[in-house]
Amino acid sequence: MINAIKKILGFGPSVNYNELIKAGAIILDVRSKGEYSGGHINGSINISVDTLKNNLAKLKDKNQTIITCCASGMRSASAKSILKSNGYTSVYNGGGWNSLNNKIGR
Repeated sequence: MINAIKKILGFGPSVNYNELIKAGAIILDVRSKGEYSGGHINGSINISVDTLKNNLAKLKDKNQTIITCCASGMRSASAKSILKSNGYTSVYNGGGWNSLNNKIGR
């Protein structure tokens, strides 16, 4: 049961986010503009999850690796689902932005 929940939320086997970034991944922060302005990962792109469907054109390359993040990992899981259902092929849920920031050492 817990593994099924982890899979749904995008938390699976350990992912080396630094390697993904070195290979050209982008970090998509799906929090609100206000939350993003209060702190974010340097170089990340901010498109709130509730406007993501209308802003997919900003993410031109559907084969580019995208790492989603938010405050806790819930909205980033939703964003991952939206992206995958719209043909984006390599999407990872990075979870909470602060935790992801610590993992990548930015």
